[in-house]
Amino acid sequence: MNGVDETKEDLSPASSSEIAEALIHGLRYDGRRRVHDADELMARVVAERLVEHLERSGFVLCRRPAAPQPDATPHRHPHGR
Repeated sequence: MNGVDETKEDLSPASSSEIAEALIHGLRYDGRRRVHDADELMARVVAERLVEHLERSGFVLCRRPAAPQPDATPHRHPHGR
């Protein structure tokens, strides 16, 4: 799991809306690049139907805790004088 030592206690159940949003993003983007053959409305409909099916089938999807925010310590810019 990305080289991180994780336990079941680190995971929390994902809400239906979180799952749908993740699926919508996956249907609309390939990494960071927008996929133009996936219309936003169609992505939303497909994602919502997939979430409903997964819930009816007894699946429980979990997500990791939010990653810590980057450290905002002032670092000297490499091109600064």
